[in-house]
Amino acid sequence: MIKLKLLSWNVNGIRAVMQKDFLKSIEEINPDIFCLQETKARPEQVEHEIEKLGYKYEFWNSAEKKGYSGTAIFSKIKPINVIYDMDLGENFDNEGRVITLEFDNFFLTTVYTPNSKRDLSRLVYREDWDNKFLEFVKKLEEEKPVIFCGDLNVAHREIDLKNPSTNKTTKTKPGNAGFTDTEREGFDKIVDSGFIDTFRFFHPETEQYTWWSYMFGAREKNVGWRIDYFLVSKMLEKKLISAKIHDKIIGSDHCPVEVEIEIK
Repeated sequence: MIKLKLLSWNVNGIRAVMQKDFLKSIEEINPDIFCLQETKARPEQVEHEIEKLGYKYEFWNSAEKKGYSGTAIFSKIKPINVIYDMDLGENFDNEGRVITLEFDNFFLTTVYTPNSKRDLSRLVYREDWDNKFLEFVKKLEEEKPVIFCGDLNVAHREIDLKNPSTNKTTKTKPGNAGFTDTEREGFDKIVDSGFIDTFRFFHPETEQYTWWSYMFGAREKNVGWRIDYFLVSKMLEKKLISAKIHDKIIGSDHCPVEVEIEIK
C-alpha cells in the first residue's frame, strides 16, 4: 500500500496565480498529484518551473475559446493512460473541462463544471452536463475505482455556504446559481450513486469554504461557499486517510482542497 496526497485548485487563471505564491504553496503541501481548473491558458503560454518540484508528467486540456475555462494535471507518478473530455462531441467537449488519468488501481478525473450563470441561462445545459458527467465516471468505475475532483460549482447543503436562505430555491424565486434545487439535486445523484464527499466524510458538521466573491470583502468576512470537492468511489471508503481545505492559501478566489488515500 502507498499513501497518496492529491490536491485540487481552481486557480482562476494560471498565469495570474504564477505571479503570486503558487509554486511555494505547491512545494509546501507537496502533493503527489495536483489538479487545476480554470487555467485560462494554453501550455505554451505558461512559463513555470513545476517540473523542478518533481512533477515530471503534465497534462493540459485547454478550451477552444482563448483565455477561458481549461484544466490541467501535474503528477509525480506516470499514468498508464490519459483521457481528455468525455467523448460526447462539441457541445460538451470544447471547453477543456475534463481530464482523466488512469493508473494501475484507480482513475483520477479532474472537472471544471459549467456555471449556470447569474441569470441561470445555462441551467438546463448544466443539468444535462451533470447527468452526462455522472454517466462518464460511473462507466469508468466499471473498470476500477474512481477519484474525481474539481470545482463542481454547487454548494450541496445549507452548511456549505454562509447565506443559504438568500440563495436557495423557493416558491417565488428560482435560487442563485450554485444553490438552485436543480444543481443540488445533481449533487444528490452523485452521492446516491455511491460516491463519497471526502470532506464531509471526515468533517460532517464543519463550516468551511473554498470560494469567496472578490466583492464586498467576502473573504475577509468569510462569506463563502464550499464548491470544490474530492469524491471517491464507495469501494475506496476504508482507504481514506484525511481531507482538508487549505483556506489560508490565497492567490485565487478559490483555495486548494486535499485528500490523502491509501492505494495498492
